[in-house]
Amino acid sequence: MIGVRIQPDLLAAIDFWSAAQHDIPSRPEAMRRLLRAALGGTKHG
Repeated sequence: MIGVRIQPDLLAAIDFWSAAQHDIPSRPEAMRRLLRAALGGTKHG
């Protein structure tokens, strides 16, 4: 586990993305999905 500080504008973008997903993932799950997608993973909404 790691802790990160995220600027408010980026946090708002993550929350906006999360709200647009069919299952509305939690913020940590949204971040995991976005990272997987950015790194070429296949597990994203």
